[in-house]
Amino acid sequence: CLEKNLSLHFVSVITTVCSDPEWASYTLGVFVCQSCSGLHRNIARISKVKSILLDPWSSSEVEFMDSVGNDASKAKYERLVPAFYYRPSHTDCTLLRDQWIRAKYEREEFTSVERQEPYSAGYREGFLWKRGRDNGQYLSRRFILSEREGVLKYFNKHDAREPKAMMKIGSLNATFQPSKIGTPHGLQITYLKDNSTRNIFVYHEEGKEIVDWFNAIRAARFHYLQVAFPVAAVSELLPKLTRNFIREGYMEKTGPKQTEGFKKRWFTLDDRRLMYFKDLLDAYARGEVFIGSKESGYTALPGLPPNIQSSHWQFGITIVTPDRNFLFACETERDQKHWITAFETVINRPMLPQDYAVEAFFKHKP
Repeated sequence: CLEKNLSLHFVSVITTVCSDPEWASYTLGVFVCQSCSGLHRNIARISKVKSILLDPWSSSEVEFMDSVGNDASKAKYERLVPAFYYRPSHTDCTLLRDQWIRAKYEREEFTSVERQEPYSAGYREGFLWKRGRDNGQYLSRRFILSEREGVLKYFNKHDAREPKAMMKIGSLNATFQPSKIGTPHGLQITYLKDNSTRNIFVYHEEGKEIVDWFNAIRAARFHYLQVAFPVAAVSELLPKLTRNFIREGYMEKTGPKQTEGFKKRWFTLDDRRLMYFKDLLDAYARGEVFIGSKESGYTALPGLPPNIQSSHWQFGITIVTPDRNFLFACETERDQKHWITAFETVINRPMLPQDYAVEAFFKHKP
């Protein structure tokens, strides 16, 4: 029958371009996964989707899909994607995937460089809702990103001349945290202040605005790193523009004497910095632990020393460092395994020259 033949034809066509060929936009001529098919429905005047196997297809629709396909569509709609622009994967948050689809097909941003000015100009100014450090209240704050000055800064008052904080592009990072912040458009920005990590949490009501800020930060970081590492290939710089945290979640910890009771804290493993917070939205960490490499004497072991008992959670982890051991406890064995895997990911990676400088700072930290 016609429908069976069409299904077989589709599968044979798209197995090379999509690992999950269940849906297609029959107006754009592209094959998409089920998750992205829902996002395409948000731009229904441009993209209309059907199930490959469940919906009826006309011969003309099949011919159109066959004449376009993902490769031809990519050549048209992604022709001028800037190197720094974040291309989301299926594991990224809905906002990033939605705005990527809108940028490509609805706004056609990557067919003309003039349409990329909001994040390519080297300067961006606007208002974001920022969480207050002490009261947790979100207030409108004016932000300025300036590549020329090498900073992202914000002002507590709209007419203020002096910024409340200045964040150097060299240590800046941004990562979307919708669940953690409690809004689909939540962005966590981190930077170093006196070589300690500082968090600020922001959002904007418009998805395009906050994603443009995110990509403007990536652009600024890209240009900064091009100057800092002039012989580095673009492929080497791109992973350094922004990064997601390796792992976050609750664990219990005890103090340096290992005689204090264990206390529940929120932990963030960001590259080689393990930070712990009393609350997951705290601006400053209560403490930071440097995680080096196995060659430098760092190890992650399951369990706690025999003389130590967690007051609450029983699945322990011991981080062995050249100077002392750090003791943590997880609520479940699954959490314990995931944390150890995360630690081993860092420990099994050789240290870079700049890592040794950070390690030295931690050793001399009061």
